[in-house]
Amino acid sequence: MTIATMMSENGKELSITVDGKFDFSLHQSFKEAYSSFSEQNMIIILDLSKTSYLDSSALGMILLLKDHAEKNANKIMIKNPNEAVSKILKIAQFHRLLTIDG
Repeated sequence: MTIATMMSENGKELSITVDGKFDFSLHQSFKEAYSSFSEQNMIIILDLSKTSYLDSSALGMILLLKDHAEKNANKIMIKNPNEAVSKILKIAQFHRLLTIDG
């Protein structure tokens, strides 16, 4: 279970990738992945293509990311969730709150 971040060359896109299970054990590292970025008008991509599972605490962490992003006029996009993760996001109605691509 790891969190990786990557900033685009133009500095307008921050990508956060969650590898493995996305649960409370990643709380601190997930928060550190975005909290130091306070640039405005960025796109934050939460890449869940390598995420095998997420629980309710992960949903809460995504909402905290959303709050942080909105304070800085940033947009969030969830990309490439697998079928199981996508189902959890859909049940939680996250498609109403965030853009989910893939």
